[in-house]
Amino acid sequence: MSRKLAALSAMVLLLAACTNPTAGLRLTIATGFESGVYYALGSALANEWSAQTGIEKPVVLKTNGSADNLKRLRTGEANVAISAADVAKDQLNDFTVHKPRALARIYDDYLHIAVRADSSIQHVSDLRGKRVAIGAPSSGVEVIANRVLDMAGVAAGPNPPVVTHLTLAASADQLQKGNIDAFFWSGGLPTKEIRQLATAMPLRLVDMNDVMPRIREKYSYYSAATIPVTTYALADPTPVNTLIVPNLLLVTDDMSADAAKVLTQGVFEAQPKLAKVNTAANSIDQRSAIETRPVPLHEGALQYYREIKI
Repeated sequence: MSRKLAALSAMVLLLAACTNPTAGLRLTIATGFESGVYYALGSALANEWSAQTGIEKPVVLKTNGSADNLKRLRTGEANVAISAADVAKDQLNDFTVHKPRALARIYDDYLHIAVRADSSIQHVSDLRGKRVAIGAPSSGVEVIANRVLDMAGVAAGPNPPVVTHLTLAASADQLQKGNIDAFFWSGGLPTKEIRQLATAMPLRLVDMNDVMPRIREKYSYYSAATIPVTTYALADPTPVNTLIVPNLLLVTDDMSADAAKVLTQGVFEAQPKLAKVNTAANSIDQRSAIETRPVPLHEGALQYYREIKI
């Protein structure tokens, strides 16, 4: 009898595993700095996925951001990653075994170039010879900052900017102390640290209209947008023309279609709770989520969107 019971139990467990696409699935999510949107959303998503599916709570890695996340996805240190689309495009060819695939476009980052209100910097071209923080090493901010400086024609030639790598918190601190002249940041609206800085000191954001056409001609995945006047208490109360870059939720093509489908569905079921953690999640929408260029959608994610007729 005991052997029969053991065999029956084994059969029940096997059947459960066959009908549960996430059975045995263990996730490690590469996010970003502890104070950033990537980490906040990744941590909240880990909790929600665990609650929805019964899987062991995913491990959430603190990282330097997009480039670091993709490296960890490529090496297998993580099997889920959040990345800016431009950084993902740069690293697609580095994935030689399992290719990156997207579950969803989750929200867009807005490029900020912050300066003191009394600064002589009015255009990107005015950054020549200035002390400029371009984000942390291996971050998406560093990638887009270098591209903007290059397209503005100030990265090379005489008297280029004196660049330094700083986190957002360090950049805000050093600008307030007068140790740098400007800093780049790419993040959702509003970014808490920018809002706090604008209340602590007179602050402006540099308009990018002068360099926008050149950037978009070369990098088609950037879009033009404006930062509304109501976003921050800036010294110059006018909308700021800037670039936006999509942020993607990524896995690799070795994840099963069934598991990817369940995780994708879970993102949208969790959206109200994610939005309470960070307002960037208000942008999570099934219609825009499929726009993951240049990374193809995972087969399982595609199945989900087709089933809901997106």
